[in-house]
Amino acid sequence: MITPEYCQTMARYNAWQNTGLREMIPAMSKEELYQDRGAFFGSIMGTLNHLLWADHLWISRFDGGAGPDLSIAESIDFTPTPAVWAADRFRIDARITLWAESVSAIDLVGDLKWYSGAMKRDFEKPVALCVMQLFNHQTHHRGQVHAMLTAARQKPNDTDLPFMPEDR
Repeated sequence: MITPEYCQTMARYNAWQNTGLREMIPAMSKEELYQDRGAFFGSIMGTLNHLLWADHLWISRFDGGAGPDLSIAESIDFTPTPAVWAADRFRIDARITLWAESVSAIDLVGDLKWYSGAMKRDFEKPVALCVMQLFNHQTHHRGQVHAMLTAARQKPNDTDLPFMPEDR
């Protein structure tokens, strides 16, 4: 279904996109970042926090490391400030990249089992599908952030995969 190369490309894409956000967010006012803009997680920071929380949760399922201690309902407050968000975002992106660089084809076969606190039940799904969920979820919510930033008269970076820098 997917390959280690897909994981590596998407991890690189994730880091590239988040680098642009980490450069943009500190220049914005608290009012701009926390204004409810009608998105599912409310504000730019609410959405960025939720996405960081979810990435932390999914990567913990893949690499066996620590996951977040908060529920999905608390995810919008995952970090207390944009500066803390930026530092945590950098760390989680590095963790995702390290996992992607070490994943093998056999790691992407079989099922992943977990308990979903959001759905209040156990799940068992193909690992490959769950990895695609990690990357698809990132793209979905970063698209929301991109739209909110544009509405706030900011100029987010390009989001097209073919324009991702080739430097590694």
